Amino acid sequence: MLDIAAAYNKYKFLGNDFLTWIWFSIETQKNFSDLLGSKDVITLEIGNSIVLENQLGDKSKEKITIKGDEAGLEEGTTALKKGAWVTQINLMCKINEDEYKFTIKGESYNITGLKTPKTDLSKTGDEIEGLVLEKAFFCLKIYEVIDTLFLKYLEQRVSDNWNHKGLQEIKNWIVSF
Repeated sequence: MLDIAAAYNKYKFLGNDFLTWIWFSIETQKNFSDLLGSKDVITLEIGNSIVLENQLGDKSKEKITIKGDEAGLEEGTTALKKGAWVTQINLMCKINEDEYKFTIKGESYNITGLKTPKTDLSKTGDEIEGLVLEKAFFCLKIYEVIDTLFLKYLEQRVSDNWNHKGLQEIKNWIVSF
């Protein structure tokens, strides 16, 4: 049995690989409903920041951070060509008419800065419980989307076709920039 530190070091690439796959999926398919097997209309877009890292041979890292609502991703695509991985990505997810904004960190899979759809705060004190439950529902909804995306990624990643089809599609996408 692997101890926790050994397991972490062995599989820590998966989070960054997953985030890079999310970027690829956003660019190559606009509606995630089919991929996720959902009857809801689900779309994902890159938000206002993305962080990439490239491990250099001498134990040093190259870190590229792109921030801003109107920022282009040219530096990011260049970094991908040089072998970088997405280590953090800000996403906007739309589920039907509800919009969510959040950041995922590849190393820990943490979702931070989650902004859920607005709730009606004009309710009385007696209805506060309903507001809390509504916010909890929104949080669960986005975690369900991300968990399902991760499962779809893992299904593709461990399939026999990954090295011949999945990985090749991502490489072709990176070269196409």
